[in-house]
Amino acid sequence: MQQEKLDAIKSEIAAADATNAEQLEAYRMRYISKKSVVGELFAEMRNVPNEEKKAYGQLINEVKVLAEEKFQELIDKVNNSQKQSKSQDIDLTLPPTNNAVGGIHPLTATRQRIIEIFERIGFNLSEGPEIEDDWHNFTALNFPENHPAREMQDTFFIEKNPDIALRTHTSSVQVRVMENQKPPIRTLSPGRVYRNEAISARAHCIFHQVEGLYVDENVGFADLKNTLYHFAKEMFGKETKVRFRPSYFPFTEPSAEIDISCQLCGGSGCNVCKGTGWVEIGGSGMVDPNVLENCGIDSKKYTGFAFGMGIERIAMLKYQIKDLRLFTENDVRFLKQFRSML
Repeated sequence: MQQEKLDAIKSEIAAADATNAEQLEAYRMRYISKKSVVGELFAEMRNVPNEEKKAYGQLINEVKVLAEEKFQELIDKVNNSQKQSKSQDIDLTLPPTNNAVGGIHPLTATRQRIIEIFERIGFNLSEGPEIEDDWHNFTALNFPENHPAREMQDTFFIEKNPDIALRTHTSSVQVRVMENQKPPIRTLSPGRVYRNEAISARAHCIFHQVEGLYVDENVGFADLKNTLYHFAKEMFGKETKVRFRPSYFPFTEPSAEIDISCQLCGGSGCNVCKGTGWVEIGGSGMVDPNVLENCGIDSKKYTGFAFGMGIERIAMLKYQIKDLRLFTENDVRFLKQFRSML
């Protein structure tokens, strides 16, 4: 009885046909889905004696493979027929339609604007690898051996001993520049970086940074402040206010967080700025003498400042975007809003 039932199902499958999506779905439901006739055969295994289960299972698998191969044949048949019908529907005598015009991604537009602002005051561009060794990503930048960023929960490591990781910041590019170029140095390092963080509206494991470095004789904190004042007003408008809050980074001393007046409420306080009137855009500070010495630069002769900011953060403030994930989801409805920037 079982063999007869299996042969009957095989005959049904061999004779099955489909010419459209509805018939394909009907075939799938009858022979491929969990509640199909093949699925029922597997469910009947519990009633088969133990000594016959192996042979019975082989027979069912033959039916399953036959059903899946036939399904793929029917898919190819329906797809080919649809392509032929579409090609026959084209009237070659009609005039061509205008091609749809795309737009610049908001992150690309923001990156280009940041570069433009700093190029006008003498910064050049520098790039480096996204896969970095421990020296350029951590050690040369004065990170202590027990720093959390060196752990797996914060950084994506490709190899251990020696440590090779996806770079966590573009500061590694600055190290390479200082190793291969003598002061004066004035460079901007934009690029993609990676950190082992949970993806949310305000954080992502992949994002973009832009970091600036200026090394020369007699460079002071006033130079850093004036540079970032200039950037903030060029990027967000002349009415934008800037403040510096003391902070700590292994590679700068002294260090400061950079805040600007909230672009949504004008500094009066709202949900975005949590009622403070200020929004953080990045970090900055004077380059630590140890970092200069690690890169072969005389820290007694030269000083420098460095700053870094997330391009996504700047774009969110510039265009009033509230969810970081929109930048990477490729939702056409979101991207179409920026066509005017072309």
